[in-house]
Amino acid sequence: MSRLRDIVVDCGHPASLAQFWAEALTDYEVAPYDEAELARLRAEGIDGPEDDPLVLVQPISGIGPRLFFQLVGEAKTTKNRVHLDLHCEDLAAETQRLIDLGATPLSRTDDWVVLADPEGNEFCVQ
Repeated sequence: MSRLRDIVVDCGHPASLAQFWAEALTDYEVAPYDEAELARLRAEGIDGPEDDPLVLVQPISGIGPRLFFQLVGEAKTTKNRVHLDLHCEDLAAETQRLIDLGATPLSRTDDWVVLADPEGNEFCVQ
């Protein structure tokens, strides 16, 4: 049997999208960069974390899937085939918090709100 370990999101700027999701999700953080990782980036000609083509967002507890944000050359053009569903206790407050972080509201019902992250990837909050 397989277990979900990682979710990989193609994007135009991994560092900023990773930061959005680290702030959007409870108990997640952008994985810290140690000296070895910074040296690896420099060896590949990458100035630093802001230009990293593959950024990891991880659960602080170590429990739950990791999210990788990977640089791709093409922009998103159509609806996602897969999206994240987030759960919250206060839909109105959480929707506003996500909008304040940079999400865009797309549609709403009484039970959930469809938003887009800063690069246009749809997700739901309920």
